[in-house]
Amino acid sequence: MKNINQIPFTTLFAFGSFAIGTTFFLSYMKFQTENILVFGFLYVLAAVFFNLIILINLISQLLTIRGERANTFIKILIVVSNIPIAIIYFYLVLNSFNNSQPF
Repeated sequence: MKNINQIPFTTLFAFGSFAIGTTFFLSYMKFQTENILVFGFLYVLAAVFFNLIILINLISQLLTIRGERANTFIKILIVVSNIPIAIIYFYLVLNSFNNSQPF
């Protein structure tokens, strides 16, 4: 098993983004408060921004460092894997929001 210092920053950032986003999602689904929804939305905006910077960096590494292409490609897949998860969370939050309306 790898030590935390041996795991690449990009992988840790992707897993951290997933964990924080999941925490916001589960908190909103349990408590259904507007504050969690607002903070969650702001978090998503910040996460998209920073993950996009990381993705651009990884793509530039993929194009320039030939010997590490396989490892860099795996890192890109890990970062990009948060996108469908965020879309599913967004869809579920919208459905719960629409179902809680009185009309």
